[in-house]
Amino acid sequence: MHIADLCADLVRIRSENPPGDTREIIEYIQCFTDDLGLNTGVVRCEGGRHNLVSKTPGGRLLFCGHVDVVPALPDGWTYDPWGGEISDGRVWGRGATDMKGGCASLLWACRKFIDSGRELPADLAFVCDEETSGTYGIQRLLAQKCLVPCDTIVAEPTPALSPNVGQKGLMRLCCMFRGEPAHGSLYPARGVSAVMEAFSFLEYIKVLHTREYLPGEPSLAGIIRESSEILGEIFGMEETRTVLTHVMFNPGKIEGGEKANIVAQQCSLELDLRVPWGCSLPDLLDEIRSHAPRAEISVTNMSDPSITPPDSPLVTRLLEEIVKVHHQPSRPIVQWAASDARYLRHEGFSVVEYGPGEIRTLHAIDEHVTIESLENAAKVYEAMLGRYAGE
Repeated sequence: MHIADLCADLVRIRSENPPGDTREIIEYIQCFTDDLGLNTGVVRCEGGRHNLVSKTPGGRLLFCGHVDVVPALPDGWTYDPWGGEISDGRVWGRGATDMKGGCASLLWACRKFIDSGRELPADLAFVCDEETSGTYGIQRLLAQKCLVPCDTIVAEPTPALSPNVGQKGLMRLCCMFRGEPAHGSLYPARGVSAVMEAFSFLEYIKVLHTREYLPGEPSLAGIIRESSEILGEIFGMEETRTVLTHVMFNPGKIEGGEKANIVAQQCSLELDLRVPWGCSLPDLLDEIRSHAPRAEISVTNMSDPSITPPDSPLVTRLLEEIVKVHHQPSRPIVQWAASDARYLRHEGFSVVEYGPGEIRTLHAIDEHVTIESLENAAKVYEAMLGRYAGE
């Protein structure tokens, strides 16, 4: 078996979330770890949401990956999104980049390390529920004390030379607007439309987005500046600095009204906000509520921006090993998305994200990962194992 075959096998095992059933892929990974002589166990949650974790964690280094993927429709794909096709130096399919490729590289590094006659210094955690909320995945493992706080590598896809040491905050809101119904022919002279209340609220959110927030620490401000340049080149975006320093917003779902000729009595909105460093979440929530007097606003998920110090042993060691593999300078970045790293940092873990993948294909048609990036990531992981084994 080659690392590409391992990645392809993982892609072929369907694990869309929703619904989040990961029994088959966790069984596959446990068979792999059993063959390596590793002592792992399965943490089972409702709906077939299974996680794999080391039974007796040592607490030196943690390798972490998620096995759930976002859904995919086959329309428009060059290859079957669930086929795990190996072609043109790539593995194709849903999850190849996010992040079954990273899981494959972690497992391959463990295999190479153990096959060389050495004892693995890392704990393992493969979780079922990163793509939705983490409720049944990393949060469940933390709640059940299955993991010991330690240096952690999450194999999320990153630029090959730039591990991700931090991420913006997250605020997800459910907003229920209330109106005063009346005959539609009399609006706006009579009645209060819940739909228009939601519309006015989103106009305020658009104004909120124009504000720039900057962190107080000069070192973090420098990383944000460098991250803007690196990520801007990857995505071909000129607005990367805005993405990292402004409140980004997405009105992901909105529905309301009862009938075309009735002034809408209710309207619901699900709003996703990504919050930069320098912006207080409690203050932001208070301000948002003050601009929606006719809405009941509840928080469904919220976390502060988080970062692992760039001069921490974990980050400095990882940067050194990346340079050895790629023979080019390596610089840390922060990103605008959220992952399981935020939950781990909150519980005292020192966390960095680093993994293989083609970031432009995240959640997109024709998602794929290059075999070269799988191999290089595995080399970096194997070298990190050596560092934590005291070599």
